[in-house]
Amino acid sequence: MKNRQYFISVISLLLVHVACNKLEETPYSSIFTDNFYKTASDAEAALTAVYGPMVSLYNTAGTAASDFSADQIYPRPVVGRDTYTLFSYDPNYTTQKSFSRQAESPQQIWQSCYAGIEKANWVLYRVPQTNMDTVRRNVILGEAFYMRAFYLWTLTKNFGDIVVKITPSINLDTAIVGKTAQAAVFKQIYLDLDQAVTRLPVYSVNVQKGRPSKEVAMALYAKAALYAQDWSTALDKAKLVLGSGRYSLMTDVLDVYNVAKEDAARQENMWAFECETTSPGFSTQIISLYGPKNSDGPQYAVTSFGSAFAYQSFFDSFHPDDQRRKLLDTNYVNKLGQVVLQKDITPITTKGVLLKKFMDPNSVGASGAVNIPILRLADIYLVAAEAAAQQNGVTEDAYGYINTVRRRAGLSDLTEGLGKNEFIAAVLQERSWELFGEGDRWYDLTRTNTFMQVIPKAVNNVFPTRTPQTKHRFFPIPLDEINANPKLEQNPDWK
Repeated sequence: MKNRQYFISVISLLLVHVACNKLEETPYSSIFTDNFYKTASDAEAALTAVYGPMVSLYNTAGTAASDFSADQIYPRPVVGRDTYTLFSYDPNYTTQKSFSRQAESPQQIWQSCYAGIEKANWVLYRVPQTNMDTVRRNVILGEAFYMRAFYLWTLTKNFGDIVVKITPSINLDTAIVGKTAQAAVFKQIYLDLDQAVTRLPVYSVNVQKGRPSKEVAMALYAKAALYAQDWSTALDKAKLVLGSGRYSLMTDVLDVYNVAKEDAARQENMWAFECETTSPGFSTQIISLYGPKNSDGPQYAVTSFGSAFAYQSFFDSFHPDDQRRKLLDTNYVNKLGQVVLQKDITPITTKGVLLKKFMDPNSVGASGAVNIPILRLADIYLVAAEAAAQQNGVTEDAYGYINTVRRRAGLSDLTEGLGKNEFIAAVLQERSWELFGEGDRWYDLTRTNTFMQVIPKAVNNVFPTRTPQTKHRFFPIPLDEINANPKLEQNPDWK
């Protein structure tokens, strides 16, 4: 809550003055910056603050709000958490108002991203005048451009048309802004990423953990372009990443998620939310959600709650030879060394399947060191496959991109001779198997507008009926934000 979106933290104070016809007030954030950004250390501190909202974003909401809506993972049916699975949330996010549920809510996504955008805007506004090394200053600006693009992309894939804010809240005109159509949002993302690609260094071991490289910016460019259905740009940027030689797939897909090998895994895990068990450091609630109930599975985490599971139908969709299926399990070994069978994994169903991507047996309580992937090289191979097919038809190159991922998983090459629609469906299915639990699947279903057909089939005895509507393609803009900004309108389907 400390990183409350800028409408609440700054504009609510200004609106008091609006009622009194005193519009000359300067936002507190502007006052504070008059004596800041003077030195290199100021600039570094300001850049670090741009990453700060990632903590609240990836505590849970960054993956769970979308994953609980999709067809791979479902939560234990508690009030607030099951609203995404049942599509029963409202624009006020009424059942998510408690602190614990707020952390999982799209409202948290909105607040975190706009807090990050505001901080990035101040860096881009002030740091160019900071007295410091010009090379380092250029990199700082590149990271700020990248992070603003990332926050904008996260917002638009969740809410559609959003507020595009590219100046800090210096006055009312720059602080209170209306929505921008999604097509224009993508144009701004492109502009920011053009700046980031120009300024960021190529990847090397010297790039600080959790910070983007030039190739990471191009990867986000490719994925954003895929969402914009800009196939040529998506393919071009993906090819630049794949051809850079800076990253490569891990030989064993299981090693991507092995907390003991996370440094080596950076050859594939291009950009992630970096978790630590030490203090100071950040972790995520996700680690504790996916372990067995009552912290009974020590290989998952010291503290886990049995709060989320994979659908049996999703587990069954894997070929037995697919190594990625080993990242799911239908039994576990408890603290006594006993094998707990699937029927006893959870009291809510006899078909609970455990997710193993975020295991950390050395966690400190629920705080683990396993990273949450945001951009992986395997993802970019699949972006290239889909974009190539959309742009050029089902070419040899398109097959090559998807088969690279399949071979690493232990599968044979994709059947040859597929039509364009069949091939793209195969790529989307491959993305589902490759990226499950990483907050990606729901957006694949919404950007392709296939969620209405897919979700009703993803049911079990816990959630026997799921009935999404057209309006659920995007989450509603939080009512609190609309009330705070007179220029902000609700998404049409949610009015």
